Amino acid sequence: MRIVLSTYGSRGDVEPMAGLAAALQSLGAEAVVSAPADQEFVELLERAGAELAPSFMPIRQWISEKAKPSAPADFSMLTAEMIAAQYEAIGAAAGGCDAIVGTGLMPSAAAAQCVAEKLGVPYSHATFCPLFLPSHHHRPYPYPGHPLPPEVTDPRALWDLNAQHMNALFGGAVNAHRASIGLPAVENVRDHVFTDRPLLASDPVLWPWERTELCDAVQTGAWILPDERPLPAELEAFLEAGAPPVYVGFGSIALQSTKDAARTAIEAIRARGRRVVLARGWVDASPIDDRDDCLLVGEVNQQALFRRVAAVVHHGGAGTTTTAARAGAPQVVVPQIVDQPFWAARVAGLGIGVAHDGPAPTFESLSVALNTALAPETRARAAGVAGTMRADGAMVAAKLLIDAVSRERRLG
Repeated sequence: MRIVLSTYGSRGDVEPMAGLAAALQSLGAEAVVSAPADQEFVELLERAGAELAPSFMPIRQWISEKAKPSAPADFSMLTAEMIAAQYEAIGAAAGGCDAIVGTGLMPSAAAAQCVAEKLGVPYSHATFCPLFLPSHHHRPYPYPGHPLPPEVTDPRALWDLNAQHMNALFGGAVNAHRASIGLPAVENVRDHVFTDRPLLASDPVLWPWERTELCDAVQTGAWILPDERPLPAELEAFLEAGAPPVYVGFGSIALQSTKDAARTAIEAIRARGRRVVLARGWVDASPIDDRDDCLLVGEVNQQALFRRVAAVVHHGGAGTTTTAARAGAPQVVVPQIVDQPFWAARVAGLGIGVAHDGPAPTFESLSVALNTALAPETRARAAGVAGTMRADGAMVAAKLLIDAVSRERRLG
């Protein structure tokens, strides 16, 4: 059995697919991951033991060269380019496959679904945050240029608008590509790509999916790739040399606001007499001086590191939030974009950390947040929540996919 897992995005889009690939292969299936061929993802998929089928362009190259449309026409052209290029890249990897799972940026997911339709194999859509799936329990995330009317408060009406907005943004390019390969047009591009039963790969303790007539999602739990790598010797020595430090890292968010936030965090943490482990991340963060109480690290085993820090200051991506929560580490979430404010709110609501108000912390605001995060009761709460979180989400999803393919074969 051969299953293609397609994604196009940052590490938060790729690592869960690596976790699913590892689970599938442990059950005897062959998993091929179509993903950006950035070096960190090449190494990640090697660690998962999964074959990488490169996407049309490394994601960092796409961000630097393409991802700055200045007008709606630019966005439409960019969408059309990605759908066509990803259709070719995914199609090259999908020959002889039995199923395709798609996620990542919308044009890439639409391309993956087109490949599945042309091959006549099952397609499953995956998402890593409940926010993006229609539900009367929450409002949709507003797309740029398509704000939600403040006078509309009914979530169902807002999700209808969301479908209209996604048609306006993506529908023309998706249907033009579908016509070019002999597939019929779709009226609701969101519901078609998301499908009526998407896989929700997020932890039900952090953010439980509530039943709704708007979407029949299957919440499997987060797709975790177990990480057994030892910590680098320099980091190990730093951890052993004193009290647990505070981790500061903003992952794949390469914004000036995250570089500034990292500098502010170092100052606020030092003021509390704590040391700092600073992650370089995509923003290329660096220490503010040469003092020996701040250690700069590259890509390391966060699953091991977060169990040994006093708190984690981060951007609120789904992956980092889940890893910190599973480690029982108190969190200070400084959200920047998209779903991150919602993860921050979940962390605060569970009592396992603090949601900073806005993306640009001051020394004072971070000091207040650290007071709460470093309090004994927050650590106790974080440890308690960690003990309730599941680790088998990728295996749950892998079994569902294998069962679906087996059922399809029997019916076929």
